[in-house]
Amino acid sequence: MEKITSRKNEYIRALRLLASDTDYRRARGEYVCDGMKPLREALSFGAVVTSVLWKERAQELSGLERAAQYLAGAELFDYASPMKNSPGPVFTVRIPAEDAAAPIRNALVLEIVQDPGNVGTVIRTASAFGIDAVILTGDCADLYNPKTVRATMGAIFRQRVLCCPLTGLAALMEENALTLYGAALSPRAADIRTLELKNAAVAVGSEGRGLSRELLDMCAGELIIPMQPCSESLNAAVAASLVMWEMARGREMP
Repeated sequence: MEKITSRKNEYIRALRLLASDTDYRRARGEYVCDGMKPLREALSFGAVVTSVLWKERAQELSGLERAAQYLAGAELFDYASPMKNSPGPVFTVRIPAEDAAAPIRNALVLEIVQDPGNVGTVIRTASAFGIDAVILTGDCADLYNPKTVRATMGAIFRQRVLCCPLTGLAALMEENALTLYGAALSPRAADIRTLELKNAAVAVGSEGRGLSRELLDMCAGELIIPMQPCSESLNAAVAASLVMWEMARGREMP
């Protein structure tokens, strides 16, 4: 196992670029993660781990036989890690091909949700509630931003996520026979508790902007989460979580 001692090392430079540059991630077809629990989950769910950087001391794990492995001292490791005070390891994962052809029975659509923590939290919640797909459209935070990945708490390795331009969303709904609803603060929005959300997708926008007019025009209807009159809006991840709970309610969980 190679021990790295220099910040100028090519692998260290690559890790830092993977953490900071979306285009570089896409060009290499890899993203960066950190932590032993996420590494174990990645291996457990069949993600392709391409490399591992250990902090001071390596560990033996089944499934890493084909991954390049490196060792670094604490100072250099902290320089290379995308997260502060990470106990390690840092590892890279191959970006999987999207399986757009597999059927979708229900979905949560995020539009222009730019906070990576919110996007990651929604993916984690979707996995917990058995939502078939999370669909990112508009200018959402990058799925493979380290902050997004970390917020999923390992769900990124098991939850189906599709990145779909707004122009292709209507076709995706039609192909899967899904009824699309938009979460909106509108006088004509129906109380979510009154709707049948089987074979449905629900779109949630950012807290500040909400959903675009273009997306709302695609929707068969609008829905609202009932709140006290003094409350204006909910954080996007909180709103999406409540929506997914309603979508899962009444459905038998494994």
